[in-house]
Amino acid sequence: MAGAFGYGADTIDVSAKMAELSLLPAVRQADADTLIVADGTSCRHQIADGAGREALHVARVLAMSLNA
Repeated sequence: MAGAFGYGADTIDVSAKMAELSLLPAVRQADADTLIVADGTSCRHQIADGAGREALHVARVLAMSLNA
């Protein structure tokens, strides 16, 4: 799923199948208040596209903890 592989015209199907093995089902099953954390931009996009959830970069999570 990493980088351009996840959205390449010739690899997107493989990427989606890989994500459905564990990542996307786990994200879908997570409670609505569970933070989904992913550092990679393409990873966050794939989570949004495949599971309809927003994944946060770890830096945003750390910033949230400082502001709490």
